[in-house]
Amino acid sequence: MRKRLAAGNWKMNMTPSQAKAFVAEMAESMKDAKNEVLFCVPAIDILPAMEAAAGTNIQIGAENLYFEEKGAYTGEISPLMLMDAGVKYVIIGHSERREYFAETDDTVNKKVLCALAHGLTPIMCCGESLKLREQGVTMDWVRMQVKIGMQGVTAEQAKGMVIAYEPIWAIGTGVVATTEQAEEVCKGIRELIAELYDAETADAIRILYGGSVNGKNCAELFAQENIDGGLVGGASLKPEFVQIANA
Repeated sequence: MRKRLAAGNWKMNMTPSQAKAFVAEMAESMKDAKNEVLFCVPAIDILPAMEAAAGTNIQIGAENLYFEEKGAYTGEISPLMLMDAGVKYVIIGHSERREYFAETDDTVNKKVLCALAHGLTPIMCCGESLKLREQGVTMDWVRMQVKIGMQGVTAEQAKGMVIAYEPIWAIGTGVVATTEQAEEVCKGIRELIAELYDAETADAIRILYGGSVNGKNCAELFAQENIDGGLVGGASLKPEFVQIANA
């Protein structure tokens, strides 16, 4: 059985002191959550958030990493830094990274392989724009992103990975893909994993939905056969995340 994952993506929000206070505040409310609970936070917030999460069921992850261990890469975060901080999960290839920071499927693949090589669990993002959905190529586009992103990944590694389907047109817009739309693509991703690897790998890998997930729609989304939780943006910065963690 795949364990549900409620993952928050804070993006560029929360100062270190705010992060510490928020995690401490949320910990009591989520102590009985049966799902896995994760906050992926800005790099500067990782250590204070870790401190606040100690002894709770909240895990702290990162929003990005670079695919080299060290070097002249000003402003980047290495896998060694994340490992030393105690991070387990890292978001890779979010649409905002692709749009604003010129990340490509190839760099996403490099980051995925780097994360796996260092024992980090990648949450690899994929998703289409509104134009692509209207053109009827959603599944073609998502399949391409997943295929390239997972090149060189073994079946054993893939089993422990997380893939997050986030339709770009639903991120931060308040527009949510219908339950049927979200399940259709997540099912398609699982079928692709079976094609690339085997049925056992496809059954093991966790697939999340992201895009304006909130306390009202999370239960219906997470009840779908192929949706194993959510990658949650704005709602992960609010007490409402408790409902999502418990959904």
